[in-house]
Amino acid sequence: MDKRILPVLVMLLLLIPLFSGCLEDDDKESNKRPSVIISYPTNNQKVSSLVIVSGTATDPNGEEDLVHIEIKIQNEKWMIADGTSKWSYDWNIFELEDNSYTISARSWDGKEYSEIQTITIQVEKPIIVESDSHKWAIFIIASNFPEDNESKLGNGGLFLAEEIATYFINTYNYATSNIIILFDDGWIRDDNGYGEKLSTLQERIHDYDIIYGSATKNNVVNSLNYIIEESNEYRDSEIFIWMFNHGYGDTNNSLTGGKLFERSQLFLWDNLISDRELGEILGALKSTKVCIIIDACFCGGFADKTILDFPTSLMLRSGIPQSGRIVISGSSKFRKGYANTAYGPLFTLLWFEGLKTGNADGFKPGLFKMGRPSILKIFKNGKTSVEEAFYYARYTLKNDKNFKEYNSMQPQITDRYPLRGRLLSHQEMYIGEN
Repeated sequence: MDKRILPVLVMLLLLIPLFSGCLEDDDKESNKRPSVIISYPTNNQKVSSLVIVSGTATDPNGEEDLVHIEIKIQNEKWMIADGTSKWSYDWNIFELEDNSYTISARSWDGKEYSEIQTITIQVEKPIIVESDSHKWAIFIIASNFPEDNESKLGNGGLFLAEEIATYFINTYNYATSNIIILFDDGWIRDDNGYGEKLSTLQERIHDYDIIYGSATKNNVVNSLNYIIEESNEYRDSEIFIWMFNHGYGDTNNSLTGGKLFERSQLFLWDNLISDRELGEILGALKSTKVCIIIDACFCGGFADKTILDFPTSLMLRSGIPQSGRIVISGSSKFRKGYANTAYGPLFTLLWFEGLKTGNADGFKPGLFKMGRPSILKIFKNGKTSVEEAFYYARYTLKNDKNFKEYNSMQPQITDRYPLRGRLLSHQEMYIGEN
């Protein structure tokens, strides 16, 4: 080897680490810190029950560089929020003591954290004092969780839930603080649910101060337990539960939907809930005036019914129907349900129409509980019960030519109000009446 080359090689070996270090330093210096903003709640805002903490984050190097958003309540550990450029975190504060709390957020781009943003909020539980406010309603809708657009159900279920809630407030004196609406992941999206996130439900402008949250299984269970605990304090409590989404079944099996030996199940945003699971949750509920409507495909098992008013087998009973409860399914256990993406599920639309217009007044069960109108005025009293609205919807689906292609739904009802037994459940349930 030429001796003159050796000093050159030594110099190169010494310089390579320096060049490498310079390259690493340049790469670090080229990365700019991300930023994060908490949009809701605002600083010093009063909150209760459920809170969708939400905000935005940006990265000067490109939003695709954002890895995740972290959130911290008080001095607890950092938790990862859902989303990046538009993010949210469900905070369940049903059991939290009234006090001031801090919420902190930071974003991470894989190299650096943003500066921490912190706000302070005030937790204040609503106080129930009037006897007329011992009514609770919960609406659970998870419409747009499928990745394929063909399976999405749009925002119609949310809008229908808000319409029913408004009617209950104005007509039946339901307290706004006693109404909970859980929808999707807590965000409303443009293009009727098919597009991008617009804002969280709590950030929208509302006519009433209703409790909003996401339709995750954790939120559903916690919200139902909260209602059970609160309502069990009062002997005159009234509960309304409405759930709408896809039901789990085999749409290619036109005979039984694959549910002959299976339970009915309903999709939530992040999980499934079976009829038995719901029955176990509601097992602690003491209220003797409860209306439960499940509107989904193959959902008859929630009412312990299969088809044509035939009961499910003893081994597949849900435990939901009890004395003092009316349980309704928008379809039979073996049939599909139908919904309009802009207006909501068909059965509930007809049930609510019969209720609010009074058109259902006087409707009776008829053969196989398919519903029939009353000709004699003696059977009409000028108001509409939960049962009459059901038979009105059932009859309309069967006999109105506009719904001919949907009459296979066969909604089901198990009526055990006010007491269990055929001779003891003839009294009808009127929502809002003591």
